[in-house]
Amino acid sequence: MKPGALVLAPGASADRNHPTLLAIEAAVAPLPVARLDLPTRPPAAIQRIRDEAEALLVANRKNPKSLALGGRSFGGRMCSMAVAEGLPASALVLISYPLHPPGKPESLRVDHFPDLEVPCLFVSGTKDPFGSPDELEQHTRTIVGPVTHLWIEGGGHAFKQHDVQVADAVAAWLKKVR
Repeated sequence: MKPGALVLAPGASADRNHPTLLAIEAAVAPLPVARLDLPTRPPAAIQRIRDEAEALLVANRKNPKSLALGGRSFGGRMCSMAVAEGLPASALVLISYPLHPPGKPESLRVDHFPDLEVPCLFVSGTKDPFGSPDELEQHTRTIVGPVTHLWIEGGGHAFKQHDVQVADAVAAWLKKVR
């Protein structure tokens, strides 16, 4: 289903006013967007996402299946886990997905990937210490829904100065989701 609203969550060390999230909100306008802050514990973060998603959908009279979710790093991961646990969604936008902690490729954060049945956009830097392009492509093959990768050449985990590029890519991709 075409996205009718978007929930965006920040990384663990950021808040709802992260420049990337602000740029995405501007790029997808007039799509209703909720940028939110997250608690640091995953169960509480996932519950916050569920609560904010419901409020956004009710306020804008949107079908729950039209909800797109995503965010940076921890925020995107929590959104993907919420969807894997059954939160209805039309798409996931995962920016700098933290595949594993830096230097610990054996500590993967992918157990929920086979439960993702919606289109997923992964936007990552080619030099992200949380997961290389090869690692990310290998592990996203377990996702049931269609997966698109966008690589920020030379970008690390934060890829500063690329907010507009990322935001424009997210907006263009969301327009293609059906």
